Order: sequence, then structure tokens, then C-alpha cells
Amino acid sequence: MNEVSIPRFSQLRVAVVGDLVADHYIFAEPRRLSREAPVMVLRHKDERIGAGGAANVARNLRALDSQVSVFGAVGRDAHGRELKKKLEEEGMDLAGVVSDPTWLTPTKTRILAAEARRFPQQVLRIDRESDGPVSPVTQRDVARKLMKRMDDLDALLISDYAYGLVGEQLAEVARAFAQAGKVVVLDPRKQLDGFEGISAVTPNIGELAQFTNRAPEDLDDVGELRAVADAFLKRMGSRYLLVTRGNLGMALFGGEAGFEGVAVQASGASEVTDVSGAGDSAASVFALSLAAKESATAAMVLANTASGVVVMENGTAVCTRDQLTEALRNSPAPTPLERAEVE
Repeated sequence: MNEVSIPRFSQLRVAVVGDLVADHYIFAEPRRLSREAPVMVLRHKDERIGAGGAANVARNLRALDSQVSVFGAVGRDAHGRELKKKLEEEGMDLAGVVSDPTWLTPTKTRILAAEARRFPQQVLRIDRESDGPVSPVTQRDVARKLMKRMDDLDALLISDYAYGLVGEQLAEVARAFAQAGKVVVLDPRKQLDGFEGISAVTPNIGELAQFTNRAPEDLDDVGELRAVADAFLKRMGSRYLLVTRGNLGMALFGGEAGFEGVAVQASGASEVTDVSGAGDSAASVFALSLAAKESATAAMVLANTASGVVVMENGTAVCTRDQLTEALRNSPAPTPLERAEVE
């Protein structure tokens, strides 16, 4: 049994800022081969809108009972309205969400098909998005709204999905939060410049490789991973680097983990259903745990456990406190990061 316990999160006030994405799911049944082309004809059964990107980060935080304020942009379109409605129904503060008439709410449409009483599998994804980034006016508006709320918040989590909201405007606010002693965590996709001096950065192994001009497979070597992590922390001036490593679990550097690093094996069953949103869950729980004054190592264990829960769900999912409590009973304990032989 893991010795890490789950702190009380209900009094924590956390802001999520970043790219709000609508996850559009269409469920269908296969019928026959088309006479028009060598493709399957599917019969529409159902569809729904889910929360993706920074919106999924917010849902993960809310599922653990924290008080969540969301900052970002949606378009004045049906998917933007549905996304806001979904978050409002879950009790989040959306005063920081800007409705931009020039913006198309990023939407990922996933078509899932299965015969009756079979588990649906994704067969196609269609992305709808604007041709360019969020307008500079909206970027400034979101940053201004966030800055006004700094004194009311315990932590800030920046979720970058590379749609252009996360840039210098938000970086300036993030640095102000960090200088005020707030927990600030960046889950990066593209933007690092300007975010120096924040509490933690939580890239996956592919993103870390990209940021450091390495091939992802090079970082399978623990010695190389240590060297890259050390250089990254020095570059960013952050206290912690949490690297999510897929089926290899997670590795933590900085703070009590030091240069050598601390690791944890991947949590959960060996059969993964869907990795969508696993990084969102990891960043959410890690940031929330740091805000609750947990050690970074304990925060990593909790983040790893939550990720092990959500990968067993279809689509972007969240981990509730009850699920986290149950999964923590069999979650791997942290160990020193050893030099592993690459298979």
C-alpha cells in the first residue's frame, strides 16, 4: 500500500488559463461497405460535447473538490456555448472566459464505431480551428482578467495546447504570480519563453525532447534524461520538472529530487483504453498537491495515480477523489531513478 495520502483540496482556489477545446464525440454502428467508395457506412447513434484542453484541466481540478476559476477564450459559436455550459454546470467560475467573435472554438470531432454491445473504437478525428492564433486583443483581455484575481488565488495552472493564447501576455502574469509566492505550473506544448522562475513545468517526454533538440528515444537513457533535465531546470529557473513518460511512468527533478531524480512506475492496469487527457490529469493533480503543501514527490505519486485512472476511460476523463483514494492503495511507490537498459 502506498504511504502517500490525499490532502484536502476543497479550500484551495485554483486558476486554469489556456486553450479551451471542445471534444465532440459522435457514436455510430457499422452497417455495410459503401457502393460509392471502399469505405464503411456508419449509422449515427448519439453524440455529445466534452471538455478538452484547458477545459479538461479545469474539470480534473473540480473533480477533486477544489474551487476553480477558468480563463481563456471561446468563439461565439454553438460548441463554445456548449463548452461554457458544461463547465458552469460543474460549478466553475467562468468570469475569465472571453467570447471572441473572431475566434472559432477549437473542436476535435472523434467518430467512434462499434457493433451493438461492443466497446466503441475511434475510427476518425476531424479538427476544426481558426486559421491563426487568438487575437492580441483577446490575449490581453484574458491576461488582464487573470491579473486582477491574483490576490484571490492559491495556484495558477497554464495549459498550452498551441492555439496561441499562451504567450508573452500570460507569461508576464505567471511571473507576477510566482513572485507573489503562488504555486505556478506550466503544462507546455509550444511556449516556454517568458515563463522562467515559475514553480514547475510538466512536459511529456516528447515535448521535453522537442524543447531540448533531442530525439525522444535518446531520453530513454537515464543518464541523458538527467543531463537534459538539469539543463532544462537551469534554463527555466523553475524548482521542479515533472516528466510524464508514457508506459514508463514519471520522473521528477529538482527540489528534494535533486539532479539524480526520483521516478515512479506507471499506475493502473496494463490495458490502456485511451490516453486522451492523461497529461491534463497529471498536471492538474501535481499543481493541486503542491498548492496543498505536499512534497513534490508525493505530488508526483498522486499525479501518476490519477493518470492511471483516466487512461482506463474512453475519451477525456477525470479522476474523482474516491477513485484516487481507491487507486492509491495499489499505486507504485517512488524510487530513485536508476540507469535503465534501453530495450
